[in-house]
Amino acid sequence: MMRGLLSTVSRVKVELASVRSRNNSAATSVPSMAEFLTKRPYSPPSWSSHLRPIPSHTFSLAHLPTPIHRWNLPGLPNGTELWIKRDDYTGMELSGNKVRKLEFLMAEAVEQHADTVITIGGIQSNHCRATATASNYLNLTSHLILRTSKLLADDDPGLVGNLLVERLVGANVHLISKEEYSSIGSEVLTKALKEKLEKEGKKPYVIPVGGSNSLGTWGYIEAAREIEDQLKSRPDGLKFDDIVVACGSGGTIAGISLGSWLGALKAKVHAFSVCDDPDYFYDFVQGLLDGLHAGVNSRDIVNIHNAKGKGYAMNTSEELKFVKEVASSTGVILDPVYSGKAVYGLVNEMTKNPKNWEGRKILFIHTGGLLGLYDKVDQMASLMGNWCRMDVSESVPRKDGVGKMF
Repeated sequence: MMRGLLSTVSRVKVELASVRSRNNSAATSVPSMAEFLTKRPYSPPSWSSHLRPIPSHTFSLAHLPTPIHRWNLPGLPNGTELWIKRDDYTGMELSGNKVRKLEFLMAEAVEQHADTVITIGGIQSNHCRATATASNYLNLTSHLILRTSKLLADDDPGLVGNLLVERLVGANVHLISKEEYSSIGSEVLTKALKEKLEKEGKKPYVIPVGGSNSLGTWGYIEAAREIEDQLKSRPDGLKFDDIVVACGSGGTIAGISLGSWLGALKAKVHAFSVCDDPDYFYDFVQGLLDGLHAGVNSRDIVNIHNAKGKGYAMNTSEELKFVKEVASSTGVILDPVYSGKAVYGLVNEMTKNPKNWEGRKILFIHTGGLLGLYDKVDQMASLMGNWCRMDVSESVPRKDGVGKMF
C-alpha cells in the first residue's frame, strides 16, 4: 500500500515537472527547492553543446548550488589562497559528489521504466549508499553488490557507517569477496545479477562503480557551470588558478576537468587518486571523454597525483592524524577515504614544491563521504582527547529536582 502511494506521488511529481517545463522557455541550470524530486528537461551549457549524447532529462535530487568559502588551512605557501566548495552539502543523506551523477543516471532509469537499480562498490561505498537513498525516493528497489574481505563475505555485514543507511532504506545487499571481485570484475557481476532479476520479472537498470560512465560525467560538467555562475555573481572578480579534487572512480574528475577546459573557468585541475594509479585513471577518463565525443586528451586537461597510500579505504596513522588536525584547526571535517587523502596529498605537494603554489588561488571540492569516518573509530580513538570528569566544588549549592532532564 505504501509503495503504491509513493508510486502515485512520484508520477504526479513527474507530471507537474513536465507541465512546468512546457510553461518555461528554457530549463535553468539549477532547480529551485520547489522542484526537488522532479524530472525536468536538460539544457546543457552552451560551451558543451557539441558533446554527444546530450542527456534529455535530469532528476532534481541535490541541494544546489553548494557554497564556496575561504578555507584557512594552516601552513599554505606564501600568498596562496585556498577556497573550498562544499559538495558535502548536496543533501541526499550526506551523499557528496555522488548525487550530481545520480541526477542524470536516475533520470535515465525512470525514462527506461526501470523498477530496480543495481550498482556495485566497496563495503563502505558512498555511491552505493547514495544510490539506495535516491532509489527509495523514486520508488525503485535497490540492489547493492558490496565488496568485502573473504573472511567477512559470509557474515552479516553489520550497521557501521554507510551500511546503516543502506539497510535502513531497505537496500538488498549482496556481498562478494575481494578475490571474487578481482577475478570476475564489476561488469560481469552486475550483469549476472541483472539477468537473475530479469528472470524474476524485474526491470533492472545498472549503474557502474561510482556512477562513473559518460552519462554520469554530466554531473560535474554541470558543476563547472555552477562554479562559473557563482564566480560571476561575486563583486570581487574572484578567479581560480587551480581546482583540486579526490579521484576514486573517475567520473567526477572527467566532468570537472572537461567543464573547466571548455568553459570559462580555465583552471588547472589536479586530481588525487585514492585507489588505482594515475596511468589507469588517465586511460579511464579518456574513455569517458571519448564516449562524449569530446575530442580532447585526458592528459591535457587534468593532472593526476597518486594519493592512495596503503590502498583504497586504508589509512596510515599520519593520514588520520591529519584529518583530525584539519577538523580541529578549521572546522572542516574530511572523510578518510577521499577528501582526507586528497588534501593530505595536496599539502604534501605544497610542502615539497611550495614555489609551484605560491600566489595561486585554489578551489578544493569537498566530495563528502563523512559516514566513512565511523568505520575508522577504532583507529582514531587514540587521537581524541579533550574530555574529563567535571569537577564541581562541594560549595556549589545542591537541591534535588533543580536540574530538569529533558
